[in-house]
Amino acid sequence: MQAREWLALARLPGVGSRQLSLMAENNPDWPNGWLAVLPGEAASALRHWLDHPTRSSLSARLDADMAWLEAEPARELLYRGHPVWPALLDEIPDPPPVLWALGDLGALEPPRLAMVGSRRPTREGQSNAAAFASELARRGWSVVSGMALGIDGAAQQAALEAGGSSVAVLGCGVDVVYPPRHHRLYERLQAPGGLLLSEHPPGTRARAGFFPRRNRIVTGLSLGVLVVEAAEKSGSLISARLAGEQNRELFALPGSLHNPQSRGCLQLIRDGAVLVRDVDDMLAELGHWALPAPLEPLSLAPTANSPDDESVVASGPLLRWLSSSPTPVDTLVGLSGLGIAECQRGLLELELEGQATQTAGGWVRLPRHSSA
Repeated sequence: MQAREWLALARLPGVGSRQLSLMAENNPDWPNGWLAVLPGEAASALRHWLDHPTRSSLSARLDADMAWLEAEPARELLYRGHPVWPALLDEIPDPPPVLWALGDLGALEPPRLAMVGSRRPTREGQSNAAAFASELARRGWSVVSGMALGIDGAAQQAALEAGGSSVAVLGCGVDVVYPPRHHRLYERLQAPGGLLLSEHPPGTRARAGFFPRRNRIVTGLSLGVLVVEAAEKSGSLISARLAGEQNRELFALPGSLHNPQSRGCLQLIRDGAVLVRDVDDMLAELGHWALPAPLEPLSLAPTANSPDDESVVASGPLLRWLSSSPTPVDTLVGLSGLGIAECQRGLLELELEGQATQTAGGWVRLPRHSSA
């Protein structure tokens, strides 16, 4: 299925993202498989569009959608099966059927960590957000947030200024600047290293009800979530709850007992979030997700135990990132700089050579066995 078919599904009446996600797990054929599993109203609308496209109201919407996407090279529609669809989203209960993207898709390649917090941070909180984001960027991580005022914006701006990457998930269309005060950050997120994402079509205005659902994508894209400052009833605690439901690592910065903006973080720590003092505290918890130092270098010269074949040489960039802890394919893509198809071919070659194998959670490097 291509962009137009996924857009048609996303535009159907009477079916939500959770339903579409459950149906997509079974990989129904297009279009008959989908017609068989869609609820009545949605199936009727899809059938009408397929049989009588000129008389279907869906056609005009899809034509407008495709025209918007094709107008600029920085515009893209992400969906299951797209080369850069974030595989982590498939782990959450209700991933979006499509994501509208504007900017640099390369921002999705590195391992990602979400940073969230108060919209009215203290000076110390804002400074901490910038410092952590800068260090994460220098360590090769992409910072994910919601481009909100306060902690979100400070973290994303700092990551980009440090020469790293950042992904902003919006509660409006990707062509809408919200909040308006972040128009400069919005523009920077369209430059190399930055990416704007939304499940809402272009032109969709921000609404209060969109932001809690936006948060599930922020956390779903990420391996972990760092809460920098949060009051006791902060919206950031929604992200913290979602992180737990999605089996993501949850981190919180401690603060003064006398600072109202620290009480949410202190509550999270009391309830089991990892207390964080520096980036190393997070990377220690993330374990194999952290960018590893290269293991022993791979010899590219043929030996008595390795065939003289170009495929072995090509697998080198993958083997150096594997260890005894499982690493998912999407993380290997970001670490190695290879495309998904090339990465999968390299992993298969490593498996055939007895150098790596797939386990629950990803790929692991197998120990070398002595021939003595």
